Amino acid sequence: MEAAARRGAALLDGSRLITESFVRAGADVFIGYPITPASLIYAYASHRFPATLPAPDEITALQWMAGLSATGKLPVSATSFPGLALMVESINMAMMMELPMVIVLVQRLGPSTGTATAGAQDDLRFLHGMISGGYPVPVFCIADMGDCWSLPPVALQTAVDLRTPVVLLTSKEMVVTERSVDLNRLGEVMAIRRGFYDDAEPFRPYEADEAGIPSFLPVGDGRHQVRMTASTHDQDGLLRHSSDEALGNTRRLPAKVEAGTPPLYHLEEPEDASHTEALIVTYGITTGAAREAVEILDAEGVAVSLLVARTLLPVADAYYSILDRYLEANTPIIFAEENLQGQFASILLGERLPESVRVVGDIGHMVRPDEIVRAVRQGSPRGGC
Repeated sequence: MEAAARRGAALLDGSRLITESFVRAGADVFIGYPITPASLIYAYASHRFPATLPAPDEITALQWMAGLSATGKLPVSATSFPGLALMVESINMAMMMELPMVIVLVQRLGPSTGTATAGAQDDLRFLHGMISGGYPVPVFCIADMGDCWSLPPVALQTAVDLRTPVVLLTSKEMVVTERSVDLNRLGEVMAIRRGFYDDAEPFRPYEADEAGIPSFLPVGDGRHQVRMTASTHDQDGLLRHSSDEALGNTRRLPAKVEAGTPPLYHLEEPEDASHTEALIVTYGITTGAAREAVEILDAEGVAVSLLVARTLLPVADAYYSILDRYLEANTPIIFAEENLQGQFASILLGERLPESVRVVGDIGHMVRPDEIVRAVRQGSPRGGC
């Protein structure tokens, strides 16, 4: 990448940018098990991370991540749905223990092992219910090559700030397809901020501040006893069944994530938003098709708005504010996502979508710009303009 930087541009896949960004931001260990289409991240990480541990399976990978996080390391892993399914119990454990880590989830066509070489946006609903009790973990989603560079530090900082596992969601086409990237436009990646408990008073590992987040101290500290547990516990890390303190500690977990996850999105609206003929909502790899659809419609004189979501979970209040404006005006809303169910649409608006909402989706191929354009035309007051 250094030689390419002197020329200003290079052919790169998203895997290389994601890996490099994590390292520059301060991730210090990669633990993984190779699985298509996340294997390039695994390969690049073995050359760039300060330490790489090849796990014998995904269950072990997450257990090692939990152990390393407890000792103060910042671990990263990468997988696809079959691997994530094996990791879920350990992710629940890490969430309850409040251990910072990041899992890059590279989506592919399911169900089950599906087609490993076909992309999809199939896993959002699974992530939405991944934690027992419905507790959220932050989920950020890469929309373009710039995000491959800019979102890994955000994911790491969020994991540290909230003491929680974080998922960075992407897809097969984003991580394995080479594109021309102007490296001079990527900007610098700064190391994330991190601090540990440093007080003379006895350390209480789950005593939270006003934001609902406890200070962190690695196990093995020479001055303080450090307890970590995945069972219901009090502020000292002692197992408690249903005491007020222990249940309050559990109630704190979703509250800190919902309040502290940065709501990242991009909204493009015409100068006169009152004349917008449709709102297109999208995320991830489908963003490219949605942007092209907006350009096609703009050339035809059809004004549309575009909402690109980068924070998918927990759902940002801003999304509801935006959607409410368009729903109240009975303006067509088009969700573009590469799955059959309209997963993001149903998370935002429920299983029974309002009449003005349509989903453009499919499996086995990427959503095309003309499919989005057709949906806008069908919902536009001008009909088939």
